[in-house]
Amino acid sequence: MSYKGISNEFLEFASISIGDSIKIFKNDIIYEGMVLDKETSPEGGHMVLKLKNGHNIGSSINETKIKLVERGLKTNLNHEDNLTSINVNNSIKKDVSIISTGGTVASVVDDETGAVHPAFTAEDIIRTNPELMDQANIKGKTVLKILSENIRPKHWIKSARAVRDEIDEGAYGVVVAHGTDTMHYTASALSFILDTPVPVVLTGAQLSLDKPSSDAFMNLVNSVTAAESDLAEVMVCMHATENDSYCFLHRGTRVRKMHSTRKDAFKSINVSPMAKVQNGNVTLTDRKMHCKKRHDGEVEIKDSLEEKVAFIKSHPGISGELIDYHIDKDYKGIIIEGTGLGHCPVDITPSLQRARDSNIPVVMTSQCLYGEIDMGVYSSGRKLTAAGVIPARDMLPETALVKLMWTLGQTDDLKEVQRIMHTNIAGEIENKPS
Repeated sequence: MSYKGISNEFLEFASISIGDSIKIFKNDIIYEGMVLDKETSPEGGHMVLKLKNGHNIGSSINETKIKLVERGLKTNLNHEDNLTSINVNNSIKKDVSIISTGGTVASVVDDETGAVHPAFTAEDIIRTNPELMDQANIKGKTVLKILSENIRPKHWIKSARAVRDEIDEGAYGVVVAHGTDTMHYTASALSFILDTPVPVVLTGAQLSLDKPSSDAFMNLVNSVTAAESDLAEVMVCMHATENDSYCFLHRGTRVRKMHSTRKDAFKSINVSPMAKVQNGNVTLTDRKMHCKKRHDGEVEIKDSLEEKVAFIKSHPGISGELIDYHIDKDYKGIIIEGTGLGHCPVDITPSLQRARDSNIPVVMTSQCLYGEIDMGVYSSGRKLTAAGVIPARDMLPETALVKLMWTLGQTDDLKEVQRIMHTNIAGEIENKPS
């Protein structure tokens, strides 16, 4: 196939680089976009382009002509670098910072193994999504480059401090790019650690940026929109449906990943999503929900955490030895993920009492996720209450774990721990009329 008048402008596949803007001519169709990935093979080769509409396409290079539009920016930003801006400041636009911690949204697929690994920095995320710079003055900072299953409490602290620094330096809002597997843990942690005057929005992707039909683009665009809103909370912004139509904003302490692969994997539990984000607009979904509003105050941070909190799932056959093990290993707190209204076998009650006598708070959550703990309905539950087990009310188990870590970072007084666990700090429990 030939294209008259421009044949001398065509390039060899080997001469293009990731980040270049190119046009490809194939089967009488012209595509224009940025190269996200390329691979050479004995059969010829393959590339992934990010089109101007935000969608990705994959194409073999067989019977394909390539024309360079613009060489891409090269970046050497790494996770130790300080704040870096890659756009010209526009006084009309708001300043939004994007903090990258890793995860699929900042990952590529290894062509040899098929494994996903974090490779993109914050600058790479911005460079491969230049539409973000049409929305705001975007600044990128890479804090971590790890998959979210490797996140530890020390990383929550590092991320929280990075968010605080951005707010202190004038960010109108902050977006945190994060892996999806443990995003709800980090969202809870930032909710307790930070008292923020501006939006802090966590987002991620189920498909990496270099893959066709990745959800990363829409999640990032809508997260920047949310970061410019009047909501001053820690939130999660992810697809609301399998279609690329709109996103939901979920409260950081009320959200959970509920599917391993779907784009709309994240759901608000026991409450409605906070808002819908679509076409540059943020619309509240529940007018009765109390949402903190943007204000001119300073960000406050309380980042002391106690890591030695056990997370134990009750099951048929569970032994009190499991509780005793954590007591003997000097754990400072225990979360039980009980059944139903907050139950576990009565024969482990003596071990739970031993924990209480050892000044170790034991908090009861439910595997049901939906609904509320009520240990006063059955005799087994009343025995747990008598043993000093603290009901988590309608708190998610993962949120209760993070909150107990945070609470024990503030105090080791058992009565004060119980008071804080029953106090609504960041929308994690329902406020009931007294």
